[in-house]
Amino acid sequence: MAAHVRVARVRADAQVENAHVGAVHGAAGGACASAGHPRIAERLGVRIKHALAGRTGTESVAVYDRKRGIRCGVAAGRRYDSASVIKVTILGALLRKAGEAGRPLTASERSLARKMITRSDNGAASALWRAVGRARIARFLDQAGMAHTRLDPGGHWGLTQITAADETALLGHLTSHNALLPDKARAYELKLMHEVVPSQRWGTPAGRPAGVAWHVKNGWLPRPGGHWRVHSIGAFDGHGENYTIVVLTQDTPSMAYGVATIERVARAVHRAATRR
Repeated sequence: MAAHVRVARVRADAQVENAHVGAVHGAAGGACASAGHPRIAERLGVRIKHALAGRTGTESVAVYDRKRGIRCGVAAGRRYDSASVIKVTILGALLRKAGEAGRPLTASERSLARKMITRSDNGAASALWRAVGRARIARFLDQAGMAHTRLDPGGHWGLTQITAADETALLGHLTSHNALLPDKARAYELKLMHEVVPSQRWGTPAGRPAGVAWHVKNGWLPRPGGHWRVHSIGAFDGHGENYTIVVLTQDTPSMAYGVATIERVARAVHRAATRR
């Protein structure tokens, strides 16, 4: 396939994915929408709002249920320091770079990728960040339709500015057939996200129904003043389900508090989205 045709197809896929999650970016106040399942969407929006009520700090939420066409967003366009959530993007960019070169990942790249995703190893992330390069990561963001994500001018990957809407777009490329990440590549990344060490399986998987598989990446970052950035992005499938949850938080008084906020939202989403 000619290079210009491949680029056009990637951009077309990104536009389609953005159309799917576009309502997420503009939604506010826990609003959810679905043409086919308005009652489920309404119930989900109410439960997200209740889950966030009274919580200290700042939160953004984005939910996309591909099966039911449900989109939810709470301040989904607000930017946050990425912390380790950016590691999913780093691996996506690495897979894209290798794919464009027509080669599989090397043994070293696979070892670093496993450490980066399953253990959230910062040294591995830094090595892959350098190997991929800022320009190629920026290109991947453009190809994935992550238009509101901003790389840190100082080159610190953990200070990349992300939004819940853009993270939803990224998860969309991992959970559906597309030209950006071939099926084998996205299955590989999802597999690593399913194999995170037990101590890092908190966040969006909380409350998932039995039989629904989880794929998660979390991020946590203390900031001056004793406040934390605590994030969780997750994809869920199996038993006929296919949905994603993104919860980003900042200015929480502790990491544990941020985790609790995320899990309140996650339980509300799982309960409402999978209720028959």
